[in-house]
Amino acid sequence: MKISKLHFIATSPQQAEQACAGGARWIQLRVKNLAPDEWEELARATQQVCQHYAATLILNDNPWLARTIGADGVHLGKEDMPPAEARALLGPGPIIGGTANTFEDVQRLVAVGVEYIGLGPFRFTTTKQNLSPVLGLTGYHEILRQMQAAGITVPVIAIGGIVRADLPELLAAGLHGVAVSGAIANAPEPAAETALFLNQLHPQNLFV
Repeated sequence: MKISKLHFIATSPQQAEQACAGGARWIQLRVKNLAPDEWEELARATQQVCQHYAATLILNDNPWLARTIGADGVHLGKEDMPPAEARALLGPGPIIGGTANTFEDVQRLVAVGVEYIGLGPFRFTTTKQNLSPVLGLTGYHEILRQMQAAGITVPVIAIGGIVRADLPELLAAGLHGVAVSGAIANAPEPAAETALFLNQLHPQNLFV
């Protein structure tokens, strides 16, 4: 299963639509403090967008809803359902990604078989509450070095306040890709900004 180099974190189907129109093919829907029926309504509407564009839909922190609607997978934070429980609930097919802030986090996630790791935060971001310690480029280099020494090859996605200007250094550090929200959602033309991200992540213009 191929893990995209660009994960767009959407809070609405409209945001997902804009990013997909620019070429994004991996949408993580992240909403907080919604009633279950509202969550499901948003998830199903976003799923329709993703199906139209043949994009992967990942739900943040809601394995039960992912199972209910048949989403492609879930992303689990450190305080969410443990990945092993989510796998038992979802079965072998759906994608499970997990959040890490340290090498020890990475080891725990790899031990339970996640498909990718969201490692961060790269820098301070207002998108997420209860932010873990900021890693910066130095932190990424150190954790990726430890992963290489341990023979860990799970794709690592950088997250946390990332903008397009950060991509060359992040990719050079050995990261598989990036997860972004505000850099695209708050851009004057989100679809165009998505395309620019993809052009840097995929010089050959392959949107995967």
